[in-house]
Amino acid sequence: MKLYCKVVAILLCLGTLLLLYLFVGNADEPPLKGAGETRWLPVSSGPGGRAHPLFAHFQPVRAAPEEEGAAAAAAQISKRQPRLSKNPGKRSPARGKFANVRRPGKQKHLKELPSLQWMHLAVVACGNRLEETLIMLKSAVLFSCRKLKFHIFAEDSLKPEFEKKLREWPSSYTKKFEYNVYPIAFSVGNAQEWKKLFKPCAAQRLFLPVILKDVDSLLYVDTDVLFLRPIDDIWSFLKEFNSTQLAAMAPEHEIPKIGWYSRFARHPYYGTTGVNSGVMLMNLTRIRNTQFKNSMIPTGLMWEEMLYPLYQKYKNYITWGDQDLLNIIFYFNPECLYVFPCQWNYRPDHCMYGSNCKGAEEEGISVLHGNRGVYHDDKQPTFKALYEVIRDFPFEDNLFQSLYYPLQSKFLDTVHTLCGRIPQVFLKQIEKTMKKVYENRVIVHVGANYRY
Repeated sequence: MKLYCKVVAILLCLGTLLLLYLFVGNADEPPLKGAGETRWLPVSSGPGGRAHPLFAHFQPVRAAPEEEGAAAAAAQISKRQPRLSKNPGKRSPARGKFANVRRPGKQKHLKELPSLQWMHLAVVACGNRLEETLIMLKSAVLFSCRKLKFHIFAEDSLKPEFEKKLREWPSSYTKKFEYNVYPIAFSVGNAQEWKKLFKPCAAQRLFLPVILKDVDSLLYVDTDVLFLRPIDDIWSFLKEFNSTQLAAMAPEHEIPKIGWYSRFARHPYYGTTGVNSGVMLMNLTRIRNTQFKNSMIPTGLMWEEMLYPLYQKYKNYITWGDQDLLNIIFYFNPECLYVFPCQWNYRPDHCMYGSNCKGAEEEGISVLHGNRGVYHDDKQPTFKALYEVIRDFPFEDNLFQSLYYPLQSKFLDTVHTLCGRIPQVFLKQIEKTMKKVYENRVIVHVGANYRY
């Protein structure tokens, strides 16, 4: 009988050792690393699916398809950096043989990366401005680094044309942007009055903070604008706003003696020469939340409340429509405006009377604004040359061969004009930009494939 008890005791000990051996071996299995791998999960025993803290049994479980996808995505996103122990040399109780065990209720879920911050670009197109608008958008896509969202406000007849033309662009460029086409709409006042103010539909820009309520920041440009460097660079000015600034524009002129506002304006305007609204960077959230000082109500008015009364008060004195209204607003609220250097809104006025934009002379033109219809007549052939070269550039051709060199050739025919005598001002920044685009596409992306 004693011998029988000893045999039973030995068998029980051997069985216990075997279970411990199996338990330790399974606990060393690696966690899920990628699609198609096998991991070991505890079999739940008891209410709530909780496994026994010491003797939980393990069985292999194939990762579900959605988990495999998440794991594969996790592997592609980044490798987690090792976490340094707060007490070097001491092992945490949770680590060791059981470090790879994922207990129910404490599963680690794949965290989504923060979405890429979009750059928002708005434009208003009515009448015969379809082609101009498309060339502007083309210049934006050619050089931008981050993704863009286009907010296109257009007459109903132009919407199908925009959609058709944008779909024709090659996929290598269409993947860089998304777009929406909106109808022309004015939330306050007489819509017909607003629509006829200055150029057709131009007053629409005043209502962007009201319409685009889900957009925090926005760059508005006129249809006759061309980007000669990435939008990313002008977008970065948002970080330079102080606590009160909510918009940025460039001066209307650099020299008060020949500036329009300083000589002819019959209403208040910003600074000594006024500002030009053809390129306007806006923090829409701040605009929506600010009470603006004005000449009508001492306590201040919100943006939407202010627009129509302001127009009614000054409509007999304004010449440039919505731009004049913006000048009046920032005359009473100068602390709200950040002023761009002139190379970020370079117009014929900066060279047709002689070069008067020092920033462009030093850095080159960043944003070209061909107002007064200079893209379509022969008054300023330098501006027209840039427009035509970007218009005719085949999307996937070599930038230097099909854009820069034709531009140099066209500039030879403009040297008889004052603007044509300073070609370096027009070419300096676009040459830098194309070099950066080339380095990013060829040296970084292609060259990276041949490192090993």
